Amino acid sequence: MGSAAGVPVQYCEQPTNGLVYFRAMCSLNTLPEDLRLYVPLFCSGILLSSSSLERNLPHMFQLWSDIFNSPRLEDEERLRVLVMMAAQELANGISYSGHVYAMTRAGRHLTPAGDLQEVFGGIEQVKFTKRIAEMSDLTQVIRTLPRIKKHLFNPENMRCAVNATPERMGDAAAQLENFLEAVSKNRKQRKTVRSNINEKPLDPLNESGPTRKLISELNFHPCQMKTFFQMPFPVNFTSKCIRAVPFSHQDYASLCVLARMMTAKFLHCAIREKGGAYGGGAMVGGGLFSFYSYRDPNSVQTLKVFGESVDWAKSGQFTQQDVDEAKLSVFSSVDSPVAPADKGMSRFLSGVTDQMKQQHREKLFAVNHRNLVEAAERYLGVGQQTCGVAVLGPENEDIQKDPSWIIK
Repeated sequence: MGSAAGVPVQYCEQPTNGLVYFRAMCSLNTLPEDLRLYVPLFCSGILLSSSSLERNLPHMFQLWSDIFNSPRLEDEERLRVLVMMAAQELANGISYSGHVYAMTRAGRHLTPAGDLQEVFGGIEQVKFTKRIAEMSDLTQVIRTLPRIKKHLFNPENMRCAVNATPERMGDAAAQLENFLEAVSKNRKQRKTVRSNINEKPLDPLNESGPTRKLISELNFHPCQMKTFFQMPFPVNFTSKCIRAVPFSHQDYASLCVLARMMTAKFLHCAIREKGGAYGGGAMVGGGLFSFYSYRDPNSVQTLKVFGESVDWAKSGQFTQQDVDEAKLSVFSSVDSPVAPADKGMSRFLSGVTDQMKQQHREKLFAVNHRNLVEAAERYLGVGQQTCGVAVLGPENEDIQKDPSWIIK
């Protein structure tokens, strides 16, 4: 861990075979609320990344300097082409990955991160981009882009990561410092629009070192919502999300194993083999326990299956072999190889250290039959936690007659 021109930097020495990998995370803590929807028009995300051969390192950072200091944001025709392409890709994505959109929507009102995910990459962003693509005059949109740039491309809101060989890490650090100094000139300090900013050390073992800024949304209150989106295709994409626990929680490992076991031993059979869907299952992440089905001829019936799977888990009608198989399946992803280019990224992006990963492995080893039953009762039972439901699909009379649904 270190810093360059006052910006926190994570340096990771790896056998990168002559390549240098650079990432920069841009915070939204000074971005006004009215600009949030426009961020995907400005860039594909707020994680900037690039790589180059060691000898081309100065040229790579020069390109980034040009992007930061003198981007061309006034070309309306170019913007129109990009927006139309983005709108088409997003619209096509619903038919291919509708279950992802359903999960994103179902989790929107459960966590602050879920709300932001829906704004940036959910159905709301699809509709917004379509609306922009249909506008005859993009002048107002073009005016928002420089405003976003001033907030995002600000070193005060950044933290960086560099992966390079030990022999060239010094050169990479020097080039990064030059780049950050170049883009820091004439930058105004911007007032945060988030009132609750917590600073956490990048290295949990060194509280006096560089920090990362985390937004605490104290005004966010989770609420239950069931949303139906009528779509022009003959199959459904369904999801039910339940508020769960973060990665560091004692019960997270149990929920991971439970999701894999419910998928393999109950949901796959009920949703695909009996229900006729292309697929379905359960997963854990982002503080949510999510059920989903993919290209499903059913919707209301599948939602009942989600509930039946919880009853099955709470009843403990599974064997120790079922538990062991689920644990092996989880371990296959936990211990998958990490390329030198991606070493340290979980720590840089999410604050998950190697020590935390090892603790997670130990918790997975310790999961037993009783833990899974207790986790199902504690988090998945009706009324235990706030949940959200979303269905994307054709016209549905049962849902339209049910006043508990919001029809879009």
